[in-house]
Amino acid sequence: MHNIKVISIGKESKDDYHNIVKSYKKMISGFSKIENKEIFNKKIAASQKQGEKSAKSSYTDELTKHLGSYNIILHERGKQLDSYEFSSIFEREYSINFFIGGAYGFDEEFLKKGNMLLSLSKMTTSHKIAKIMLFEQIYRALSIVNKHPYHK
Repeated sequence: MHNIKVISIGKESKDDYHNIVKSYKKMISGFSKIENKEIFNKKIAASQKQGEKSAKSSYTDELTKHLGSYNIILHERGKQLDSYEFSSIFEREYSINFFIGGAYGFDEEFLKKGNMLLSLSKMTTSHKIAKIMLFEQIYRALSIVNKHPYHK
């Protein structure tokens, strides 16, 4: 069984976006253990008021604590994969952490700690939309791996 964590900088909200992620999380749980962790503490809040460099540094401090055996960082310079290429990650890795940055993204130090940089699209999207896309693709990938008809 897979152990998947999605770690993001941001405040948890109980809105429609949250409900969609929650729905995918429930579907994914049929195939895998999955955790959705959102991090936004006083240090991050204060650093964001100080500017980009300070914010990125605080993100790195907090996110580094959550690095695991295989780490995928969502980033605009990341590799773009189709759903079958993405699913192949789940065929060889069983403990995967996905990282979604804060308002200022990631600093170079943190990017170097990832096993892979992944781009969901060349377009810029909000973090909430990116999270929905990621959860849907995780579910699709696990459906492909487990020969479930969802992906067709």
